[in-house]
Amino acid sequence: MYDIIEQLEEKRAAARLGGGTKRIDAQHAKGKLTARERLELLLDPGTFEEWDMFVEHRCAEFGMADNKIPGDGVVTGYGMINGRLAFVFSQDFTVFGGALSEAHAEKICKVMDQAMKVGAPVIGLNDSGGARIQEGVASLGGYAEVFQRNALASGVIPQISLIMGPCAGGAVYSPAMTDFIFMVKDSSYMFVTGPEVVKTVTHEEVTSEELGGAGTHSTRSGVADLAFENDVEAILMLRRFFNYLPLNNRDKPSVRPGSDQRDRVDMSLDTLMPDNPNKPYDMKELILKVVDDGDFFELQPTFAANIVIGFARMEGATVGVVANNPMVLAGCLDIKSSIKAARFVRFCDAFNIPVITFVDVPGFLPGTAQEYGGIIKHGAKLLYAYAECTVPKVTVITRKAYGGAYDVMSSKHLRGDVNFAWPSAEIAVMGAKGAVEIIFRDYKGDPAKLAAREAEYKARFANPFVAGARGYIDDVIQPHETRKRICRSLAMLKDKKLENPWRKHGNIPL
Repeated sequence: MYDIIEQLEEKRAAARLGGGTKRIDAQHAKGKLTARERLELLLDPGTFEEWDMFVEHRCAEFGMADNKIPGDGVVTGYGMINGRLAFVFSQDFTVFGGALSEAHAEKICKVMDQAMKVGAPVIGLNDSGGARIQEGVASLGGYAEVFQRNALASGVIPQISLIMGPCAGGAVYSPAMTDFIFMVKDSSYMFVTGPEVVKTVTHEEVTSEELGGAGTHSTRSGVADLAFENDVEAILMLRRFFNYLPLNNRDKPSVRPGSDQRDRVDMSLDTLMPDNPNKPYDMKELILKVVDDGDFFELQPTFAANIVIGFARMEGATVGVVANNPMVLAGCLDIKSSIKAARFVRFCDAFNIPVITFVDVPGFLPGTAQEYGGIIKHGAKLLYAYAECTVPKVTVITRKAYGGAYDVMSSKHLRGDVNFAWPSAEIAVMGAKGAVEIIFRDYKGDPAKLAAREAEYKARFANPFVAGARGYIDDVIQPHETRKRICRSLAMLKDKKLENPWRKHGNIPL
């Protein structure tokens, strides 16, 4: 018995040591935490229950039979984050570079399977050199097993990937199927093919950071939702982010009661809108003044900034916020912003999170680049997302809502539950100038007549009352009472039940 206990402690010590002190020191020298240090920071103290500490690989090729380390390069298990259950896996770069083996993949699949059984999120801390080459196709099969779990868990439990080191080749597709991807600047990167392959095939000279670093994916590609300065900031922000999420698709939105009052008014909102309808204003200021305690967790702030998405709370309950941003591209919808918002709306719908939409959109961005890039199909993604969405939807039109973009942004016609407009709202097919130039094209050579017709068109249509007369707007509200009216609407909608026709699944225009 004592021999077994002694052997147990030896194996535990070996597993905790990972690849050894030299490799741990090398990890620290890069400014990176180890796999276990990351979990200690992520999970509430004393709550981590580790699984499969003694698992070892089964490869005998290339001298691997004599090179086995307990745990096999990934730490798995479950614990609590702010008192709420989460399943986790953390890849250990000090063991075989975090490379995924068949046994490594089985450990990850095991916690994912259990997470789906009990209804709890999965958080993956990725730091891996990719597939373990010595195992050949067995490691590729391991990746595919993980991918299958990602697909099955989608829409059932939240899945979060935190990229904290290399993630290349086939390894990138597991995070790509998760709901959110966070990265660490200067120490993490994601790409399908590395700089050397790119140089060989396309003759492009590019660094790992330029090709797939946190800056690239959080600003240009949109692959990452946020980029953080270091491991510690990333994990602490992940703990904060976790508070907004439900545990599963049968759970109600997370509630954390605060001190903010439902009937709070903010008179400064009455002067937020500029007198000049073409002058931009900060939509984020409106969001911060409406949500609980000015607390808004924005996602993808530097990608497709013409639309704003993120989580907040109203009366303590999590809500998703989507808002056009007049500060960028005048708030027009384009390819990137449509994709960005559509995926967010679909996440909220899958996990019972109400969606609040603030609308100031002059239309879809024109141009050959957009048309050649497929704006028709990509714009339809946002339309589809709102149309199939069954959670409570509250919409506030603050200024422009023109053309098809009016329809797309959670209009009454897409089963918007409550649709408000500010007095400054302009709901029309297009702006007054463009409309008059089409309707009265015979006056093209007479600026005075065109100006008179434009003024007439504005007086007739540049207001919310035409839409209100048809019931497309439920009420025209004063800006300062926006929070109060949204809170009341959400309270009314909390027991809303709406089901789409039975189907295996829809066919969103991908």
